[in-house]
Amino acid sequence: MTQLSATAPKSAASYVEALLASYPDFPKPDILFRDLNPVFADAVAFRAIIDDLADQHRGRFDAVAGIEARGFLLAAAVGYAANVAVLAVRKGGKLPGTVLTEEYELEYGSARLELEIGQLPAGSRVLILDDVLATGGTIAATSRLIDRAGYTLTGVGVVLELTDLHGRERLGTTAVHAIMSI
Repeated sequence: MTQLSATAPKSAASYVEALLASYPDFPKPDILFRDLNPVFADAVAFRAIIDDLADQHRGRFDAVAGIEARGFLLAAAVGYAANVAVLAVRKGGKLPGTVLTEEYELEYGSARLELEIGQLPAGSRVLILDDVLATGGTIAATSRLIDRAGYTLTGVGVVLELTDLHGRERLGTTAVHAIMSI
């Protein structure tokens, strides 16, 4: 645990601001990668993030869907804190059984997401959690998977929103809570 947790301000956003790392030209030239791993590695900061995400949506979801990979961290912790089910939205080809598949575009490529069907009763209220909202492609694809599975999307929670990439626009009227926007 870093020393920051003992002295930093108490809001989740202030922890993110203090601990967020940035890497220019990663994973390719002209991309500024925002790394939340230092934030997650600080126990006090991570607790503040989980509490913020859970509190913003409390009582409005029966399950959380975490998007591979860092979304898994958030979904598992919020699911535990809220005593609700956790769904894993995986990269293509990593789930057994019958799955729904969605193709989507990233800011630096394309990919495929999958969700196993029949994990929850039809109509279950699902909150999507991920670390970063950038162009919105990953979350939009996950939203389509949730809908196609017969669940009700109640909102999206992210730690960081990169506003200059306009990802929120791809999510239509879905309620989005971002702990920090830059």
